[in-house]
Amino acid sequence: MKFFETSKQYSLKKSIYINLRWIGIFGQLISLYLVYFYFNFDFDFIFSNIFISLGIVSNFYLIFVYKKTQLTDRSAFIHLLIDIIQLSGLIYLTGGIKNPFIIFLIIPSVFASSNLGFRTNSVLVLTTTLSILFLTFFSKDLPGSIGEHFHVNAYYFYSIPLALIIALFFLNYFAIIFNVESKLRKDALNKMEEIMAKEHEMLSLGGQAAAAAHSLGTPLSTIKIITQELSKQLKNQKDVSQDIELLSSQVERCNQILKRLTLNPIEEDEFIDEDLYMKDLLKEIILSFKETSKKDFILNFNNDLNPKKISKSIEIVYGLRNFIGNANKFCKNKVYIILKSNNVSTEVTIEDDGDGYPNDILSKIGEPYLRSVKSFDKDKIGLGLGLFIGKTLLEKNFAVVNCWNSQTRSGAEVTIKWKNKDLFNL
Repeated sequence: MKFFETSKQYSLKKSIYINLRWIGIFGQLISLYLVYFYFNFDFDFIFSNIFISLGIVSNFYLIFVYKKTQLTDRSAFIHLLIDIIQLSGLIYLTGGIKNPFIIFLIIPSVFASSNLGFRTNSVLVLTTTLSILFLTFFSKDLPGSIGEHFHVNAYYFYSIPLALIIALFFLNYFAIIFNVESKLRKDALNKMEEIMAKEHEMLSLGGQAAAAAHSLGTPLSTIKIITQELSKQLKNQKDVSQDIELLSSQVERCNQILKRLTLNPIEEDEFIDEDLYMKDLLKEIILSFKETSKKDFILNFNNDLNPKKISKSIEIVYGLRNFIGNANKFCKNKVYIILKSNNVSTEVTIEDDGDGYPNDILSKIGEPYLRSVKSFDKDKIGLGLGLFIGKTLLEKNFAVVNCWNSQTRSGAEVTIKWKNKDLFNL
């Protein structure tokens, strides 16, 4: 599945939505307590608090239980529906359509129109319309003495819900049209940048491949001859001879890569271009780090019980590389990688023996541009971009990613889990 296809399912940032809900909840609490304790208006205070609590509980669920940094279309729909029900219940207890705060009832569906799918938004608009109609005919009286004397002409009274419904449809239509145009423009720009980058890459490789093969051929041959001589001279020293054999094999690998590039400068890397078992994919990623790192990678694939290959996916490769690269960067000596799979799910766990995530940013893992105030080692200060990129790419390909500090080791722990029906159908 291509990146741009999967990314369409995620368009609502969780942190922004949570903050907007807190603003609404605190506004409701202030209004409720001001009217009840300061103005001494009589209304169903207990049930009003219960409806507000519904919003508070659902917000805590998003913060502590829902781990993704972006809301799926389905999750956003459920919580926006809760917002409509919660606000409708509160307005029902405080005057219904005569309550001036009824205008806030159209906000959830208007908000959804510019962030979620058409079907989701249509259901929210229908629910809001039905709520407005219900509150027109059924509600408790307005709190206080005003509720006893609030009598207006029927034409004016019924114009209130009519105006709200017209505003609801107009604002939703406007937001949908604007959002569609913006997405089309954004997709076009992204596609153009992708094509231009690909063309630039091909032109650069095509012109440099032959020159690189010619220029590097001589020094690589010299290195190979020297390694052969050293291997003969130091064959009795096992530790050194193993390192020399590794060096010789890597020189040969370089030669093969240069030969392929000379014959076909635009040939893609087989590492990304072929379907692999998850176990082999992890080994290839780890091998790319072993060539430049002295850290010890400890693999445990004993519980890999699913023999299926996964389709080539640049997003999954880059996502896994980011997390393994982070573990390699921040560990002291060892990186632990565990693969568990069965007929239902596939799970990759990445742990290290470093210092773990700083406590002050642990709850924000997955957000970009994070910086701990307690970090003093400038060489190990990051902006959180690697975690953000890795988490986003993997979640867009149906993975559930959780980051925390390991309970069994001193460092960080990342678990990446797919349902097999999602992983093998990418």
